[in-house]
Amino acid sequence: MGFEEMFLLNLGMLITVAYLANVIYKYFLTKMSSRTNYLLSVALIIFAGWICIKFGFQLNDNVIFDLRFVPLIIATVVYTQPLTLIFIGFGIGLARLSFGINDASIAGFINLMILGVFCAGLNVWLRRSNYRFVIKGIIVILAVNVLYTLNIAVFGVIPFKEYMLDIMPTVLSLSILLSAVFALILRDFQLDQRRTLDLKYANELLRNQADELHKAKIVLEERAKQLSLSSRYKSEFLANMSHELRTPLNSIINLAQIISENDGEENEVAEHGQIIYRSGQDLLQLINDILDLSKVEAGRLEIMHEEVNLAEIPQMLHMHFEHVAIQKEIQFDIINEEGLPDIIISDAQRIGQILRNLLSNAFKFTHEGQVKLEIRRATEGNEILFIVSDTGIGIPEDKYNVIFEAFHQADGSINRKYGGTGLGLPISRDLARLLGGYIAMESKVGIGSTFTLHLPLS
Repeated sequence: MGFEEMFLLNLGMLITVAYLANVIYKYFLTKMSSRTNYLLSVALIIFAGWICIKFGFQLNDNVIFDLRFVPLIIATVVYTQPLTLIFIGFGIGLARLSFGINDASIAGFINLMILGVFCAGLNVWLRRSNYRFVIKGIIVILAVNVLYTLNIAVFGVIPFKEYMLDIMPTVLSLSILLSAVFALILRDFQLDQRRTLDLKYANELLRNQADELHKAKIVLEERAKQLSLSSRYKSEFLANMSHELRTPLNSIINLAQIISENDGEENEVAEHGQIIYRSGQDLLQLINDILDLSKVEAGRLEIMHEEVNLAEIPQMLHMHFEHVAIQKEIQFDIINEEGLPDIIISDAQRIGQILRNLLSNAFKFTHEGQVKLEIRRATEGNEILFIVSDTGIGIPEDKYNVIFEAFHQADGSINRKYGGTGLGLPISRDLARLLGGYIAMESKVGIGSTFTLHLPLS
């Protein structure tokens, strides 16, 4: 077998090694660390050089011609660390010594060491050069082949003249040609792998986009449910509001007609006038609640920051609810803790509005027992607490959040029995936030409820 057949056999072995390496990497090494893959690739390059020597053309008992330098050419283009090239040259040189130590193998070892250092220099040049990749590849192939040939001529055991005239022309031309062919095949492998990776990345990107779309769909569905729920609440509110507005309006209209037809009985006129007054007040309160809610939602509700006399709040609330407590035969207590500050900085009107809403609910849903307002300072923090407690019907735990939603009550049927629009607590919650505080709640069905307004002292 001559040079041509043996070099073609070397090329076939190199292609086989490259293909097997590609398969092994694709199916077994993708989950390993980058450092492990790096070390394995270096070992594979050295192994490829050993394969070339193993199946090389044996000129005599000691001299072997092969393509052992071709893996070093590929390594020069692939790796980014020059020291790696020196290590690979040293490794392939040791592989030559594994076939016996003699003058030819020592010359081969020296040749590969020189090539390793030379390829390290070429590696630095490749990373700094602005030439096209193809031009760089051609220069590396020619330079390595020429240097390898010169090294054999200088350090080899074959006489210089015999080698240069009889062997070098054939070996050099074949090695350049087959080096270029292998580089092209390996380049095609690389491009195919890159296309596979790009396709894998595109599929991963599509999966991520599909997941994001699915999440967005879930969010949109949740928002649609919230909008539907809000629409239902508003529908319930409009139904309740039509009833709430119709009742005082009908009272005003009917009683106004009775007064106009009255035969002069002053007591009845006075009583009817009181009913008209209360109905008008109820209607005015409903309208004010709606206006306050719309202002809060639009961010246009103004909050005053002024001195608030704490002593005036219990007096005002006692006067407001004393008649209701007597009428329902419910005990009504207001307890002020000792040591309270005389003045806090807040909005007296909005504090009164919140407490009236809380006390109105307490009296509305309490049939017997007591309603109590406690004003005291928080044990921790710079806060003052207004605690409204009752012994009323209580609120189920699963309705705790619902009662603070606008246009909604704990039970849609409650408004039929007790009346109301469900605006008091949502407005109170929003006003408390605007005042820098919040409302906490505790309740048990059949035992009663406690609402605590937390407000900063300033």
